[in-house]
Amino acid sequence: MSDIRTVSVIGMGYIGLPTCAMFASRGLKVVGIDVNQHIVDKVNRGEIHIVEPELDDLIRRVVEIGALRAATKPEPADAFVIAVPTPLSEDHRPDVTYVLAAARSIAPVLKRGDLVVLESTSPVGTTREMTVELGRLRPDLSFPLTAGEHADVMVAYSPERVLPGKVLHELVSNDRSIGGLSRAASERAAALYRSFVKGELFITSAETAELVKLTENAFRDVNIGFANELSNVCNVLGLNVWEVIELANRHPRVNILQPGPGVGGHCIAVDPYFIIDAAPEVTPLMAAARKVNSARPHQVVADIVALRDPTRTLKVAALGLAFKPNIDDLRESPAVEVVKLLSETEGFDVLAVEPHAHALPADLEGRRIQLTDALSAIDQADIIVLLVDHRQFNLIDPAALDGKVLIDTRGLWTWRRAQRPDSRLAARSATAHKVEKADKPALRLAGRAA
Repeated sequence: MSDIRTVSVIGMGYIGLPTCAMFASRGLKVVGIDVNQHIVDKVNRGEIHIVEPELDDLIRRVVEIGALRAATKPEPADAFVIAVPTPLSEDHRPDVTYVLAAARSIAPVLKRGDLVVLESTSPVGTTREMTVELGRLRPDLSFPLTAGEHADVMVAYSPERVLPGKVLHELVSNDRSIGGLSRAASERAAALYRSFVKGELFITSAETAELVKLTENAFRDVNIGFANELSNVCNVLGLNVWEVIELANRHPRVNILQPGPGVGGHCIAVDPYFIIDAAPEVTPLMAAARKVNSARPHQVVADIVALRDPTRTLKVAALGLAFKPNIDDLRESPAVEVVKLLSETEGFDVLAVEPHAHALPADLEGRRIQLTDALSAIDQADIIVLLVDHRQFNLIDPAALDGKVLIDTRGLWTWRRAQRPDSRLAARSATAHKVEKADKPALRLAGRAA
């Protein structure tokens, strides 16, 4: 049973805000901290700024009962959970600036008996680096690096492992690693998370927990890189990559992920670089997978450019901007990269469709891109490129696609939907790789990302 009664969560993004909600729903008093005043104001009204199923209702309830409120500056609490971004620099080096800034922000309000937990996905050694910074700022308090089990303030690392779109469920049900800088810190952090986690809690070192989180996503990146490379092989051989993978996965010890236009999000597309940066001489496989997956948006654009008509400008409907289906998260999205590259290519006008966005992201603003709805885009388009398999796109009437050139990077039309016995798309070639003449419906198998 934990003696922690108040929790301060630093960062109210895609992980921090659901974490606030989970702690608050279990009877703890929670203060969510964010430097963005707009986010703070929305949370204090019981509203959310992200798309995540069931989160809006939960946030509204915990705010109404006074279990959660938001502020821009840290306040005293029994536990501090840091959930801020850890981006990459332009040369793919890990940037822990936000983590250290969060540590500096809580340092003035720390007191004896407090717990600090870093949740942000971080390079190995970040928890120790953060603790050194805390110790420098608060020499009146002792920390585990110098005082061990008898430290005034306990520090641990415990990353989430959740799937966007299922965050609330997976925060509760998934197992979790707890890496304390002392045994006492691990046990105190475990007691905190037992307030809502039903999965198993595994106590280990902070460095092991840091690498475990990176390993999970690096493995998936390598797996997807294999699938993307396999899709290239299938295009050369005239085979359907999704059929090949589905049948190969019938083997009880094979689990190939899906190919697509690239890899996105703040995890799979980023975390491998944290390992590569730490040990570049011994990570050629991870580096190769990163190279394969990073090249995918360029290959999709090359497929589109091959259809260019020198006599006129073609309209391209790009369906989806998020990095995965049914969410609004555009971080590191390969779909955004495809649209950006296409807007820089002569001979095309781009009609972008993202049902979860009301405006183009900043890096697409000011370009030759029009954000519109799916039906309008399809009606105007010469070429339709499926970049994200949002559930809305699965409901599109096949008749609306007649006469269009289709480039399917998700296998929605070329395999999954075509397998339905009543599907009109099943009548089209599910293994076509060559674009047919423009006066016929064409189905191009691009075979890209998941």
